[in-house]
Amino acid sequence: MPAYTKEDVLRLSDELKVRFVRLQFSDILGVTKNVAIPVDQVQKALDGDLLFDGSSIHGFVRIEESDMLLQADPETFAVFPWQSRDTEGVTARLICDVLNPDGTPFAGCPRTALKRVIAEAREMGYTMNVGPEAEFFLFHLDEDGRPTTKTHDQGSYFDLSPVDLGEAARQDMVLALEEMGFEVEASHHEVAPAQHEIDFRYEDALTAADNILTFKVVVRTIAKQHGLHATFMPKPVHGINGSGMHCHQSLFIGDENAFYDPDRPHQLSRVCLNYIAGLLRHARGLTAVTNPLVNSYKRLVPGYEAPVNVAWSERNRSPLIRVPARRGLSTRVEFRSPDPSANPYLATAVMLKAGLQGIKEDLDPPPPVDRNVYEMTDSERRELGITSLPGSLEEALDELSKDEIIKSALGEHIFEYFVSAKRIEAEVYRTQVYPWELEQYLAVF
Repeated sequence: MPAYTKEDVLRLSDELKVRFVRLQFSDILGVTKNVAIPVDQVQKALDGDLLFDGSSIHGFVRIEESDMLLQADPETFAVFPWQSRDTEGVTARLICDVLNPDGTPFAGCPRTALKRVIAEAREMGYTMNVGPEAEFFLFHLDEDGRPTTKTHDQGSYFDLSPVDLGEAARQDMVLALEEMGFEVEASHHEVAPAQHEIDFRYEDALTAADNILTFKVVVRTIAKQHGLHATFMPKPVHGINGSGMHCHQSLFIGDENAFYDPDRPHQLSRVCLNYIAGLLRHARGLTAVTNPLVNSYKRLVPGYEAPVNVAWSERNRSPLIRVPARRGLSTRVEFRSPDPSANPYLATAVMLKAGLQGIKEDLDPPPPVDRNVYEMTDSERRELGITSLPGSLEEALDELSKDEIIKSALGEHIFEYFVSAKRIEAEVYRTQVYPWELEQYLAVF
């Protein structure tokens, strides 16, 4: 994507006849927020001088501290292709950082939290690249326009029309993403009925997180135009695969891939092994962030290709971390547990922090596991030191609360609000009575 300046944004807004600009940002839970402004107010947004009510956003500030500022990042300027043809005129968007009233960075801004860890990596000489693979489902709407889990799509992995009935919507999503500056590498039907994936080119960590935010908006918007509902819920349907967001990641020193060393076994550098070891050590602590819903843990179960085993391999897809076969500039690690409900800024921040900590401590990963971990017995896994990811949101929150490294990546403000909100979510879920319970018990006991 072009690296626009403030001047570029003002010039392009005039040339493209932009009438409205949507200022987008993320709350702590990963929900995209936005405020629309007339184009003549965009200078204020670029100068970080646009006030909004922070007390109305989850986890930001109290009502007595409500005034906050939005600082638009000019590099994120893009035009919404589905609105550019509207008679009301062209609408563009800018992604923003959240500032305190005095103009200092706000501790509760997820984008700022990621920037802080990126700066730590830069001090160590590294830049991070991330290539996310966010899966999603396309379902029908009911007669009142509400989402359902119904689909007439019985397609499976890599199927084509007429089996893949979401293909037309998916193609329009790709076109819209390309118009917004994405380099889409592939799109295809996924394993489960109604499940899809669109892969776009890796970018630096901040751009990749911005792209995930944009990707969700585009997918949902185009799906609605096709009379469908797109959901990034990890496990919307029992008995089939859930949706993951595998994150391919690497560190670079200048133009050189720091994970590649042609003279070492498997051509993996010491830095790469340290990074893997850091991810493994902190995997249980960061899972609450990368898998933040009660529903996330219905995906993280054996039997549906989602990783539950804290191990790594070069070719095996059953462990948590896989190292794809490509080497040279393409050397990378694939962290397979995150799901697309995660806040992309916070998820990227905690993965990067864990990997950097492994480098700082010069950690050694355990030997790679090249057997199918799903088929091992409990005793075999124990002998190899293979642990499991948390089995519930409550357990994941407990692990997060014990991991000082991951807590430091979030910062005190985000950590305290995130854990508080998620414990409430887990407790509300625990105390509900669900249809399954009534079906199983009501007539029997």
